[in-house]
Amino acid sequence: MPDTRTEIEPRLREAAPSPLPGSTKTGRAKPPRRRRFLLPALLVLGLAAAGGAWLRWGGAGAPDQLWLTATAERGDIEDAITALGTLQPLSYVDVGTQVSGQLKTLHVAIGDRVKAGDLLAEIDPTVYQTRVEADRAQIANLAAQRAEKEAQLLLARQQAERQRSLKASRATSDDALQVAEAAFVAAQAQLDSIDAQTRQIQSTLKGDEANLGYTKIYAPIDGTVVSQSARRGQTLNANQSAPIIVQVADLATMTVEAQVSEADVSRLRLGMTAYFTTLGMPEKRWYGALRQVQPTPEVVNNVVLYNALFDVPNQDGTLMTQMTAQVFFVSAAAQDTLLVPVTALSGLSPGTSSAAPGRATVRVLKPSGSVETRTVTVGVTNRAQAEILSGLEPGEQVITGSRRQDAAPAPGQNRRPRF
Repeated sequence: MPDTRTEIEPRLREAAPSPLPGSTKTGRAKPPRRRRFLLPALLVLGLAAAGGAWLRWGGAGAPDQLWLTATAERGDIEDAITALGTLQPLSYVDVGTQVSGQLKTLHVAIGDRVKAGDLLAEIDPTVYQTRVEADRAQIANLAAQRAEKEAQLLLARQQAERQRSLKASRATSDDALQVAEAAFVAAQAQLDSIDAQTRQIQSTLKGDEANLGYTKIYAPIDGTVVSQSARRGQTLNANQSAPIIVQVADLATMTVEAQVSEADVSRLRLGMTAYFTTLGMPEKRWYGALRQVQPTPEVVNNVVLYNALFDVPNQDGTLMTQMTAQVFFVSAAAQDTLLVPVTALSGLSPGTSSAAPGRATVRVLKPSGSVETRTVTVGVTNRAQAEILSGLEPGEQVITGSRRQDAAPAPGQNRRPRF
């Protein structure tokens, strides 16, 4: 009997459909490649979305990772106008000479303390001594001439009286009487001329004696010799300008000359508190009150600067001439008050002090992670901090910024396109 199985199998294979693309040798169809990777990708995207939502709206560490915060704390604050200045003595005198000559002796050196009336220097007095001696000799000569004229005046007076007596008895002529009287008047005039010359020479003598006195130079005030412009043996010419020999300054009180820009000078008020530090002692402050703002500015590299002056005591002599000072003029200040960073405020209305407060809004981060928007009263502000008068409590966290990397771009800034 023929084997029917061997005859049927070839026909069944011919009648079977063609295998699908990707089918295995066993005849099973492979799933498409795109479908094979789609499910894992969807799973990863789902996990990422869930993680982002957890970071944004939930999770124990989400607030700290999303927001930049600062703690409202108590402290001191001041709003100050800054400037650079130099130190100068409040009282000083440039000691010069009124006469010309060679500087014969210099009795002081820089740093010496002097009292008013102390001898500082001497100029060669020879020329002025000779002038004084000549004036005195002229006065003595005029005194001798005056004695002679007095004798002549006495004789002329006697002759005139005799002629008047003779005329009364008609024993002389009118011509003789007139000659005698004229001689008397002339003798009186000559005596008056001698007196005038004497007064003139006496006046010259006073001037020459004063110049002789100016050859010795005395300290005009109590103070310290801070500079010396002349040397022993130097010839000084007072006819063209007054030569300066030394400068004597009272260093017990120093004046700070601070240069304030034109943008800040309108904020200055006379009497406002000012302080400064020096390069050598930045930790120490010297305080004073604004005394004067000079109306004429200085222009340095096209920058308009006004000199603001205030005085500070210097009894210990720590401060010296021409020291550089970092100056602060305090326009408003508060002590032991609640402070937050200025970056935490938004919508700030004008306010300069506790007496003239402003208003602003802040975002407070609650312990639960929620954000609360509050309106606060703002007092003194500066570039870094602000005083909060009401609306916050110490220890509360205020939001100063965000850590989000996908924040909206600033106006005019385009995001980088993604491909």
